[in-house]
Amino acid sequence: MATVDLLESEFLNEPRHDIEECEATLKLGERIDNQEVLLEFLSLIHQSKREAAEKLQHTISFLCSDIEEVTKQKTEFMEITGTGLGSNDCSTSSFSSTVVVNNDEDTTSPVTRKRVRTDTCVDDTAGFDVQKNDECTLSKIPRFLKNFKELESAYFLTRCKSTFSSGKHVVQHSPISTNGKGSFVVTDRNCVNKEASKEQFREGKSPWTNPFLEGLCKYLSFSKLKVKANLKHGDLLQSSNLVCSISFDRDEEFFATAGVNKKIKVFEYDTTINEDRDIHYPVVEMVSRSTLSSTRWNTYIKSQIASSNFEGVVQLWDVTRSQVQSEMREHEQRVWSIDFSSADPTLLASGSDDGSVKLWNINQGVSVGTIKTKANVCCVQFPLDFAHFLAFGSADHQIYYYDLRNIKMPLCTLVGHNKTVSYIKFVDTMSLVSASTDNTLKLWDLSRCASRVIDSPVQSFTGHMNIKNFVGLSVSDDYIATVIALVFIYHKAFPMPALSFKFCSDDPLSGDEVDDSSKFISSVCWRGQSPILIAANSAGNVKILEMA
Repeated sequence: MATVDLLESEFLNEPRHDIEECEATLKLGERIDNQEVLLEFLSLIHQSKREAAEKLQHTISFLCSDIEEVTKQKTEFMEITGTGLGSNDCSTSSFSSTVVVNNDEDTTSPVTRKRVRTDTCVDDTAGFDVQKNDECTLSKIPRFLKNFKELESAYFLTRCKSTFSSGKHVVQHSPISTNGKGSFVVTDRNCVNKEASKEQFREGKSPWTNPFLEGLCKYLSFSKLKVKANLKHGDLLQSSNLVCSISFDRDEEFFATAGVNKKIKVFEYDTTINEDRDIHYPVVEMVSRSTLSSTRWNTYIKSQIASSNFEGVVQLWDVTRSQVQSEMREHEQRVWSIDFSSADPTLLASGSDDGSVKLWNINQGVSVGTIKTKANVCCVQFPLDFAHFLAFGSADHQIYYYDLRNIKMPLCTLVGHNKTVSYIKFVDTMSLVSASTDNTLKLWDLSRCASRVIDSPVQSFTGHMNIKNFVGLSVSDDYIATVIALVFIYHKAFPMPALSFKFCSDDPLSGDEVDDSSKFISSVCWRGQSPILIAANSAGNVKILEMA
């Protein structure tokens, strides 16, 4: 009995109670710590979502402002053209806009257009109601739906540039109110500057919406590339008929092809598209001693065309006489690219593997200037209407822009490609597009040249695979054409292709088109500012295509 009392005594049991209490305290502490972790986790989510909500609210706010601005512009344009609404009153307007798009269901016309009414959804907290139009045509266009995210990103990019250009807000936030039904009402103060807005419209001054709206309409205006004509001009006795260059003359009446077969072939455009022949014969054919890499027609002298070849020789040809006028032999290696200045038709530039750009006066037949670089020069291009500036792309992955009045150093360098820059083209006087074997096209803004180095392009175009170095690049009316396995058409406002075309080869026996993956498209050229372009492949097959 004494032993039992001893085991149950407080002296022996007190430590065990302390241990149990400590264990309970530890477990409670762990639960508190776990709750702290959960609380912190939830707090972080709450903070993240609150920031996202604030950002979304900000986005909705300036979307409302933009909708208001576009609605006001539409009203003013209707008043100016007399298509509706009073001339001096400010009318209540629900959100709607019209966009001209291609009607994919009607293929009887090359470009069938119709108006599209799109009601816009706006946040209730800003005093607007949410509307939905089941007849919205944009939502029925597969190409629009497929690329909606890219179009949305392009809108925000354009909006940000317009808003913060010159450090000032371009869009003015006009006062707004509701009519008691949740609909948008423009207040009287929106009428104050109406006459000024009309005057700006008449003078062609673009509001902030114009760049994006123009790009969107052009993006949706065409739905496909169709074959307008097939040009069959390959030489049966030649082992290779790869076309390296296509170029149009000054008046776009004739075009020339040139390439590995060492021949410049000149064709009349109208005859080519109007006559269906088994074989198309050129109106002029001129033979060079070496593989031809590039051709350019003189922008002033209609019958003069320049060429460059793999021996490093630049030649001037008289097309009417089918003979060489002069040869310029100062390059030490292959010449990849040549270009005439549109502002000074006596000025010609050439870029070579010898790492130099030569400037030629065609009346003298000798170079009047040389720009030396450390890498192969792959492409040269004069800007539109300027004779004192020149850009060229290099194998060192960079693009150099020079003021030819000081050729000791570039005005600025464009850095961003990861591989050789194979082509460059001016979209306008201050915009340049470049093609590289890194599978991208990039759009550059040369108005930023004051910084000497531009390392961020305005736009990067993706969606194509460039497995060949020199496969063609051409620009017309803000449309950019490039070719690899397919013909790709981009609009400068958007990063994804607007159109593509699969280039099939012609079977020599049956004449039918067959898919031949071993052939690649080697050259492309727009016909001026028209929706027509010419593309050629490595087998010498040439197709005249039209955006429809």
